[in-house]
Amino acid sequence: MLDQYQISLTRMLESERYGEAKELLGFLLHCQGKEKHHYEEWKSLLEWLDMAFPEGDYAGAELRSEGSEEPTEEKIRRELLNPPMQDEAYLNQVMYIMQHHPMIDQQMLALERAVYLEAEQVSDDIRNWLQEDDSIHPMVQFKALQCLKKRGATGAVSLERMDEAVDLAIEDTPLSLEEFPRTVLRILERTERVAENDDPTLPHFARELWKESLQFLYGTSAYNWMLRDDEETTDCYAAALHLTLQLTVYGSANDDDNRDTYGITDSLRFRYEQACRTLRSVAMLLHAGDDEPPT
Repeated sequence: MLDQYQISLTRMLESERYGEAKELLGFLLHCQGKEKHHYEEWKSLLEWLDMAFPEGDYAGAELRSEGSEEPTEEKIRRELLNPPMQDEAYLNQVMYIMQHHPMIDQQMLALERAVYLEAEQVSDDIRNWLQEDDSIHPMVQFKALQCLKKRGATGAVSLERMDEAVDLAIEDTPLSLEEFPRTVLRILERTERVAENDDPTLPHFARELWKESLQFLYGTSAYNWMLRDDEETTDCYAAALHLTLQLTVYGSANDDDNRDTYGITDSLRFRYEQACRTLRSVAMLLHAGDDEPPT
């Protein structure tokens, strides 16, 4: 049940349903349990949400004036993340949380707000931070690249991702799962078709796991391998995603059956096992990120 609450909380934050997230956090803090570190994280996250979104500040209804047009989703989002007054204290607070807070969720929220910071030096500060700090969590790195793109920044950024030195063009950063290259999306579609036959709920979890994996691996050699436009690469990574999904959701998986289902022959075995190791390492880092701050 705890895992389900954590998943629900993550979904609320990703979809910017901050009011619902605050309510769920309030409920969780009143529950009794043995996982004390979760309570500390929930309390810290709730304090950040209370600071970032004071009571009622996230309610779409309050963004409408009587007789005005229905606000668009983007307008509501901008109103929530872009306060009318941006003094130096607010700017410093957002930038400090983005760069130094031990909780990934709070760093991600700060980057969402940084998109709308009006100070001209913000983009350069984020770019320099990415290039100089090798300890930034891979998902936070990716979110920072998205932030820079939304702010209109362009050009290359050199940074270390998953122990690899990479050069990435800010303007090429996908802003959603659908913006990733077609070859990458085909891997997910292949897994979804097969997984649905086992369990109708698995495609949803496959999509979430794949999106998070792409955020980790974007720009690395493993990601570039996914871009190869051939059926063997699709089969290897789709099978690896399915196996990792089963291990994540069920705690066990039958590797022989999985290879048979995806047509992983002996000639593809090595490539398949490489893909499995890559995705399992990402899954382990994701799980570790639920319990520990990034290092």
